[in-house]
Amino acid sequence: MSLVYSEEQRLLADTASEFLAARSPVSAQRRLRDEGSAEGFDPALWQEMVNLGWSAIPFPEALGGLEFGCKGLGAVFEQIGSKLGAAPLLSSIVLGGSVLELAGSAAQQAEWLPALIAGEKRIALALDEQPRHDPAGTALAARREGEGWVLTGDKVFVVDGLGADAFVVVARTAGTPGETAGLSLFLVPAATAGVQLSPVKLVDSRNHARLRLDGVPLPATALVGGEGEAWAALDAALDRGRVCLAAELLGAAQALFDTTVDYLKTRVQFDVPIGSFQALQHRAAWCFTHLQLARSTVMAGLAALDDRSLDAAGRARLASLAKWKAGEVAHLVSREAVQMHGGMGVTDELDVGLFLKRIRVAQACLGDGDFHCQRYADAGAGR
Repeated sequence: MSLVYSEEQRLLADTASEFLAARSPVSAQRRLRDEGSAEGFDPALWQEMVNLGWSAIPFPEALGGLEFGCKGLGAVFEQIGSKLGAAPLLSSIVLGGSVLELAGSAAQQAEWLPALIAGEKRIALALDEQPRHDPAGTALAARREGEGWVLTGDKVFVVDGLGADAFVVVARTAGTPGETAGLSLFLVPAATAGVQLSPVKLVDSRNHARLRLDGVPLPATALVGGEGEAWAALDAALDRGRVCLAAELLGAAQALFDTTVDYLKTRVQFDVPIGSFQALQHRAAWCFTHLQLARSTVMAGLAALDDRSLDAAGRARLASLAKWKAGEVAHLVSREAVQMHGGMGVTDELDVGLFLKRIRVAQACLGDGDFHCQRYADAGAGR
């Protein structure tokens, strides 16, 4: 298992860094926030990312993808984190697209994947129903009615839900909340009768929505995969999303650390740079050490997603380790960045606050530290 990017992956990372620096610097995210953009991203910029091939990276060539692997995605997400880039790459490609790749029928894949890869359509995964991430806790009911289905219930914190063309909805067709058996996936077009969508405001000013399904009728062809057999594909897709989020957190933390070190070198107090103070040097060194540890866990998580010899438990442990460690380190670095910038660290004048807010949301998305510590332990116990 390699814990470094290959030459091709480093080239992809360099290209992504140059593109984002030129077309989507941190100031672009500030502008989207100030304008109150409902979509939370620039559609024209997203199309440029599509043209660069980012939307095709994880998919097999047979489905129109580049088959470049999850490490390739990680290289891009790390750069996205460093520039606070906003795009539906996580929601529409990594989560929604992966579900269709892993569980969708040939007809569903043919209808949706080319459109997703081309940026012509977007889908969003509608999963969580409570403030805390808990896929097995799904209670939204799907009942049979004639040849089709009827869905009733609510989903919260749907990432990039506003403006999505369809939703992959996780519903319960059997069993009780807390059980992984009995979960099913349904592809629900946004224009379907009974679908209600409302915006949810979070501190990172991104696109989040609440989805209400009020007796939504669906044909039998809306079922993605086998009835009650969604868990394996859902869990695998979520792990892709978790490690990509970990890579984004790593990129954000690294950029924030670099900004803080530059500040320590230039801010003068008592006629000397504050970076010469031993106490601040120790705190910076502590952050640097943990950043390197986080990088190793993220690289291991990305490698695990591409390693077909690993079983589901092995993949789950490394994915959860990456998400936990990257979240913990991003929390540490963002806290230290605010403090070492002094009073300016809490003002909107600096970009530090933008990074901190995005980091806090990304930490909670797809499972916070407590969730992944428990999942890591449970995956180990099952081995």
